[in-house]
Amino acid sequence: MIIASQLWQPFQEFVFMRRALFGGLVLACSTAPLGVFLILRRMSLIGDAVAHGILPGAALGFWFAGLSLPALTFGGLGAGLGMAGLAAWITRRTGLREDASLAAIYPISLASGILILGIAGKRLDLLHLLFGSALAVDSQTLTGMLWVTGFSTLLMGAIYRPLLLDTLDPLFLRSVSRLGPLAHGLFLTLVVLNLVIGFQAIGALMVVGLMMLPAIASRFWSRRLPVLILISAGIGCISVWLGLLLSFHYSLPSGPAIVLMAGSMYLLSVIFGPVHGLLRRPPLLSSP
Repeated sequence: MIIASQLWQPFQEFVFMRRALFGGLVLACSTAPLGVFLILRRMSLIGDAVAHGILPGAALGFWFAGLSLPALTFGGLGAGLGMAGLAAWITRRTGLREDASLAAIYPISLASGILILGIAGKRLDLLHLLFGSALAVDSQTLTGMLWVTGFSTLLMGAIYRPLLLDTLDPLFLRSVSRLGPLAHGLFLTLVVLNLVIGFQAIGALMVVGLMMLPAIASRFWSRRLPVLILISAGIGCISVWLGLLLSFHYSLPSGPAIVLMAGSMYLLSVIFGPVHGLLRRPPLLSSP
């Protein structure tokens, strides 16, 4: 009973903890299919690069409008989409691999964002922006999370089939439809939008962990895409819940605490997962 009380007491007593929990849960459910498709499309590191790329836009939004959710959101969205578009343009013009282009651009974006925040003044706690704070989830941010979650769910449902075909057999999709590039562009837009709306609570450097770690962990539990999405969402929700508790009881930044829990779930999946988990692999046959 004491343990059960500790698991729920912070959310019962404090409004900001309930907001952080609810916002984190809807964010985990919204990012689950995106993370799974990023893995299937071999774009896992693009999420990390874009998460760094949104910082200059968010910093400019803060410089001109302060802690305004619309300014931070539109600034981060513009910077993230601009970074992805610039990387794609460099790839088309020079032949450089897209991941290499992103790897070159994202440290420039990260450094630029931090310098802009330094020039803008010390009114904003840089630690909270980079690593997240449960206190950042106010009513306005929570409303934004709900809108993004609803929009992401509807749009993913609309592009699910062409995105799946473009992932598994792009040549076939290209022969029967021209929706592949459109689905890819909308998918990247959703990735950037979810990273932007989540960085205030999870942190600019940590939000990609909530998107990717549950998705990677789910690969050890199933081979079916719908099941992977559901498992990923479940792992993300558990990580948010336990991470917020860890953050509350030990006075830690909420973003790293949530990602640490997601990392623990990933390690458990690597060991115990029925699909290629370490304990489920057949023993190697010894040679005579």
